[in-house]
Parts: sequence; C-alpha cells; structure tokens
Amino acid sequence: MQFQRVLIIGSGLLGASLGLRLRMLGVEVFLEDNSPMACSLARDLGAGVIASKDEDIRPDLVIVAVPPDVTPRVVCETLERFDDAIVTDVASVKKRIAEGVNGHSQAHRYIGSHPMAGRERSGAIAADADLFEGRPWVVCAGPTVPPDTVLAIQQLALEVGAMPVMLEPAEHDRAVALVSHVPQLVSSLVAGTLRGASAKDLGLAGQGLRDVTRIASSDSALWTSIIAGNSRFIAPILEDIGKGALDLAAALRQGEENPGAPGVTVNVAQVIKRGNDGVDRIPGKHGGAPERYTHVFVLIPDKPGELGRLFSDIRDIGANVEDFSLEHSVSQQVGRGEISVIPSAAKFLASGLEERGWQVFIEGGEQ
Repeated sequence: MQFQRVLIIGSGLLGASLGLRLRMLGVEVFLEDNSPMACSLARDLGAGVIASKDEDIRPDLVIVAVPPDVTPRVVCETLERFDDAIVTDVASVKKRIAEGVNGHSQAHRYIGSHPMAGRERSGAIAADADLFEGRPWVVCAGPTVPPDTVLAIQQLALEVGAMPVMLEPAEHDRAVALVSHVPQLVSSLVAGTLRGASAKDLGLAGQGLRDVTRIASSDSALWTSIIAGNSRFIAPILEDIGKGALDLAAALRQGEENPGAPGVTVNVAQVIKRGNDGVDRIPGKHGGAPERYTHVFVLIPDKPGELGRLFSDIRDIGANVEDFSLEHSVSQQVGRGEISVIPSAAKFLASGLEERGWQVFIEGGEQ
C-alpha cells in the first residue's frame, strides 16, 4: 500500500467501509464529517480516528466521500488545505465534479474515482470492510494528472479488493445512468404505487415485488443529489422507458375496449422479449458471459439452525451453488430457498437433499 496516512472526509457507507478496509491493511486513517455523531459512529465501528482540528496530520491521500452536489467544493478546499496530498473522491457522478475542479491550480493532484459498490442501507452502520470485493472501481483521470498518480489510485482499488476500470467522466456518467441511477428511480416509482394499497392486496406480495422494490428504501437525500448531478444522461433513458410504458398502456386499453383486437398480445410479447434480451446481456458470474442455471427449490422450516443445516447438507453433497435466494410467504411457517446450479447438477443436488429429508422441487417439475 503506497498510502500510509489517509484522511477520509465523509463517514457514510463508502467512507466508513473504506476506513475499515484500510485499517485492516495497516493504514493510519483519520475521519472528518460535518456531523459529529456520524463521525463518532464510524470511529466506534473501527473505521479510523477523528481528525483533531489542532493536529497537522499531513495525509498522503485524501478521500472525499460526500454527496455529489458538494464534492467539487470540498475537493477544491482539500487541495488548498494539503499541499502534497493526492485527492480523490468516490461520488457516483464524475463529469460535473471534473468540471468544477479542472480549473483549480492544483487540479493535477486530483483524480476522480467511483467504486461501484453500495447497499440499499446508508450510513456508517451499514459499513463493511468487504464492500468493494470483486466490484469495479472506475478511475477518471484528468489531462494534467501524472501517470504515477493514476497508478496509485488503481493500486488503491486493487488493495481494497476492487477491479480498477479507466473511463472518461462522461463515459462513466452515461454508464451509471443506465446500470444504477435509472434502476433506482424505476424501483422507487414502482414502490410509490404501493402507498395506497390495502393490507389485503399487499398480503399477496411475492418475491417479484420484493426484488423490484428492494433498493427503493435507499437514502432519499443522497439519491436526490446523485440524480440531479447526472440528469443529462438519466432523462433520455427515462423518456425511452416512459414511451414504452405509454405504448404498452395504449395497447392494453385498446384490448380492454375491443377484446381480440389485433396487435395487443404482440405488443405485450415484444416488451417481455426485449426484457429477456436485455437480461441476457448482463454479465454473469465473475464478469463472464451470462449462463443459464437450473433452479432447485427447497422448503425450509422457519426455525433456528435450518438454513445452516441446508448449507451443510449442500456442502456434503458436493454441489456448487451459483446463487441463492430465500423467500418468505405471508402466514406460512416455511421459507422457500431457491438454489441456482448448472443444469447438469440439478438432479444430483435434488436427490441428495431429498435423501437428507428436505422437500425439494426442480424448476419445471416436482422431484
């Protein structure tokens, strides 16, 4: 690790998670935050020590982990406070920040970055030293940034478990609008339709609704700043989604008024098919090509130790789990575990679990 003294400004999820990981690597970490309580919480969790106003800490790296709307100002202030430190930020928009910093006389010491890691929960209480494991870490270097500074931030990403990716600020913002910002807004829009739903209706909710709305509980203040900072790339995607939704609604209205009208079912099928095509393009395990898995479903009694027993049995059987999810249904005393495996392993796993007393179903038919 090139950096031995790091100051993190902002002690939320990303700042605290970075502090935890850097301290595990033996780095001396100092914390600053406008909220004394937030800073104290991050300290108490082990993310670093609170920087004293009277102490000349002389960091060799400053990580700015504040909302995007104030990031340019904080970066510029930080460049003036510390003459020799490299300064980076971890905000999820990059072009507006670069535009706000590039005119500074010390802009050559600033390099934008963004770890593509997060959670639906915010704040230091959700921090995790392993948050960046296997995640892309985008590095956006300005034209005056020396190569050794770029290399140092790339190495920082590697040290915390991430994979550095070089992009121009506009490239980054266009990409995250598509894969992060718009999904957040769509999830929130869907969840917003539930506000007036009856308890009876919501009692029918299944895993599909939970999957779509999982990230809708995210921090509204933070996301307001993020979305406002990337509106130029988000708006066209929302317009495209909106047009598709309006076209589909019009077709459905036509079918309601004139059952059997031509083109209604085709419109629905096209929407679903386009979704299938899009999902197939999302990278699969380890970033490779997406794979088709078979799903083995297991009924898991809702009592202590049962989930651990299931995983222990899977280990003993010797099957490799590609993915796992657990769904609870209202008023049922069991959960339904969904185990994703390569197709050739499905019957082998199902038979082994059934022999150990589990009630098992294979996708497409009962075991």
